[in-house]
Amino acid sequence: MDQAPLPEKEPANLRFLRILVTVLTATMILGVLAIIVLLVMRLQQPAPLALPDQLTLPDGTTATAFTQTDDWIAIITDDNRIVIYERDGTLRQTIQID
Repeated sequence: MDQAPLPEKEPANLRFLRILVTVLTATMILGVLAIIVLLVMRLQQPAPLALPDQLTLPDGTTATAFTQTDDWIAIITDDNRIVIYERDGTLRQTIQID
């Protein structure tokens, strides 16, 4: 009767490389899944609010800050005024800051 040969023991550096490749493969799979999840989440967010083509500030002023809501747009000018516009660009209100 012929006996089957005993399997040779795997060299240590070959075993290390096999484990390293397995770990790197798992890491890449998780990375690709994370990118796909982030893309899906990002693409489901609503589009930002549209801005009017142009807003006219009071003469001699420069905008220093800007904010917007669903109903209006506010611009803070360098002369301590808050100028509030409708979403279509028409002036709604001006507030002087003391």
